[in-house]
Amino acid sequence: MYKITRRSFLVTGGAAMALAAAQVKRPRLGYAQTGSINLYSSRHYNTDDALYEGFTEQTGIGVNLIEGSADELLERILNEGSNSPADIFMTVDAGRLWRAAEEGVFAPIDSPDLEAKIPENLRHPDGLWFGFSKRARVIMYNRDRVNPSELSTYEDLASSQWDGRVLVRSSGNIYNQSLIAGMIETLGEEATQEWAEGLVANFARPPEGNDTAQIKAVAAGLGDVAIANSYYLVRLGKSDDPADQEVFSKVGAFFPNQSGRGTHVNISGAGMLSTAPNREGAVAFLEYLATPTAQKFFAEGNNEYPVVEGTDLDPMLKEMGDFVEDDVDVEAYGKYAQDAVQLMDRAGWE
Repeated sequence: MYKITRRSFLVTGGAAMALAAAQVKRPRLGYAQTGSINLYSSRHYNTDDALYEGFTEQTGIGVNLIEGSADELLERILNEGSNSPADIFMTVDAGRLWRAAEEGVFAPIDSPDLEAKIPENLRHPDGLWFGFSKRARVIMYNRDRVNPSELSTYEDLASSQWDGRVLVRSSGNIYNQSLIAGMIETLGEEATQEWAEGLVANFARPPEGNDTAQIKAVAAGLGDVAIANSYYLVRLGKSDDPADQEVFSKVGAFFPNQSGRGTHVNISGAGMLSTAPNREGAVAFLEYLATPTAQKFFAEGNNEYPVVEGTDLDPMLKEMGDFVEDDVDVEAYGKYAQDAVQLMDRAGWE
């Protein structure tokens, strides 16, 4: 497997773009003789190497991996235009997949296999992209200061009992934007606006840091509850660092809205480019990602949930328990992304 690291790709300026393009095109000529796909991916997990190697062993098709952030890779695809060597664009968050589809970079795939395995709300209605793992956005709570019986819904975090107790990262974060976009789709903009204003009024501090920072702040007593993705807590639980283990022991995860619409979930997903040089290989790769072995690797790469029913869960996720998930069409996260940003701005969510 040929691999360009994120460091070699993320150089600034037009010269770097030309260099990166040259780096891709040189190996592509060699791989074309044996069959390969060029994968542009914003996922950066070491376990994915085993995932790609498994695909090559199973199909004989090589994987040429080009890494970068989602925005950088999408910009690169658009700049490359019809000359792009990319076969697959893979990224996290449905909103980013929606944006790529809106830019016209994906080609529709007619795959009965993918349609049968991937839930309808986790894939594009025309087969432009498919979700292959899920992450739940849950309520993290301080075990010493909060009884889980006090917790219920996202909406309740805007009530007076949580005054000065809520932690969350900034409104510029795509996970929060997608959460709000999903609420706009389900509850409507007016109700979501009212909720966001109540939530902001309950902030323990101005938003700062990533999801891990919110969890650590909960453990330190800087706030009592936080909104964060489940895999961040699992990551701390698997860490060899005693400090991380201490945080993990102090914080619990609660799945909100279990008596109603369910807990918000987002996806990691991928689609085939409309200019893909190896369409056959690209479709084979996407169908491979829905196989039991690949689902396990793909999901466990970031401590996420598989999308294909019947796939074994990571033991630590199993310990968190089953939950009802929101079945809103994740395409709404992109559709209402701009509305979500404007709504949070009006609510004073920094």
